[in-house]
Amino acid sequence: MARVKLKRQHPVIDMTAMSDVTVLLLTFFMLTSTFIQKEPVQVNTPASVSEIKIPETNVLQILVDPNGKIFLGLDKQDDRIQVLKTVGDKYGINFTKEEINKFKLLNSFGVPIKQMKAFLALEIKEQDKVLKDYGIPCDSTNNEFKVWVSAAREQNQDLRIAIKADQKTAYPKIKGVMNSLQDLNENRYNLITSLKEVASEI
Repeated sequence: MARVKLKRQHPVIDMTAMSDVTVLLLTFFMLTSTFIQKEPVQVNTPASVSEIKIPETNVLQILVDPNGKIFLGLDKQDDRIQVLKTVGDKYGINFTKEEINKFKLLNSFGVPIKQMKAFLALEIKEQDKVLKDYGIPCDSTNNEFKVWVSAAREQNQDLRIAIKADQKTAYPKIKGVMNSLQDLNENRYNLITSLKEVASEI
């Protein structure tokens, strides 16, 4: 009696469940991740073993580049608007609604207040190119840095100050920033560093 030949059947794997899981994971990571804010200059922070994390809200970040130029960053747009108005009033400069709307979108700023109007008139791409050439003055004859920090503190009492400086920045430049903060009775602040690997003892 002849054998009956069975047709070969190729197994079918349903990938619907796998694609569903992939989409869920992708959505989860997109919603929970925090994006790195654009900064005007690249800063290589010194290493330390401290693991204390800086809070994500109510932070005034002071960025100091290797040449000692100072830039500031506020995380809340409402704070940026009020601080710009306060500093503008201090120096007798009135900003238009359009200029204020442009300023509130800046993650970091560091332009002498007298040149702020000209800076805000530039396109965003041009602002990114020229911002690194400015810096907020912080010297004995013209210390606008103290005015900005004072206005930021006046606007938000819960503000945490964090200094992010390059490891090649000269100490006198950092000392100048710290002295200015002390003049404002701002004696508590965080130093942002990169995590240093410690060799395990065998």
